[in-house]
Amino acid sequence: MLIHPWDAATEDEALAFVRANEFGHLVAAGRDREVPVVVPTQFLLTGDRMVLLHLARPNPIWAAIEENPAVLLSVAGDWAYVPGAWKILPGEDDPRRGIPTTYYAAVQLLCHAEVVTDAEGKAEILRAQIGRLEPEGALVDPAEHERRFAGIRGLRLTVRKVDGKFKYGGNADAEHRRHVAGRLAERGGPGDAAALAHLMRRSEG
Repeated sequence: MLIHPWDAATEDEALAFVRANEFGHLVAAGRDREVPVVVPTQFLLTGDRMVLLHLARPNPIWAAIEENPAVLLSVAGDWAYVPGAWKILPGEDDPRRGIPTTYYAAVQLLCHAEVVTDAEGKAEILRAQIGRLEPEGALVDPAEHERRFAGIRGLRLTVRKVDGKFKYGGNADAEHRRHVAGRLAERGGPGDAAALAHLMRRSEG
């Protein structure tokens, strides 16, 4: 993806966003395919360099991974539409001449995929995911469902490269960013609070 210098995220910033948004698209290019296989999926980032997840055995991504274990995990969110009029300060120009945009965050993790087929490996992945999402003791240990493990495979993705983009007006001056921040706060629509938080954090940094 295109990342301008003013939109570029640090690795820590990008990984923090991934941890806070544990749903994305896993992309496997395979070899000599017309289009890659793209799978929407929940996942768990453990530490900074390992992603765990599981998918159904009939999923078409397995063949693509077997052809080529290099995969991309793409996570995007916290988006908000910024009307063109918001880009013009009061009295600066005709608001109709403002250029609209969309604020958003996006992180892409280039990974090496390891397919997990053994029962204990699958149970380990499921324990980690359940432990992240369920209250302690709310469910039995995944190993108790071992007879159903034949229907899934696990994945361990070792992160090789992190690309993060936080498009929140970094190319505008402080006065214009404050103006847009005020409009986001006033509108309070879906995604506005998250976009405002990123805008303010990156402006202060």
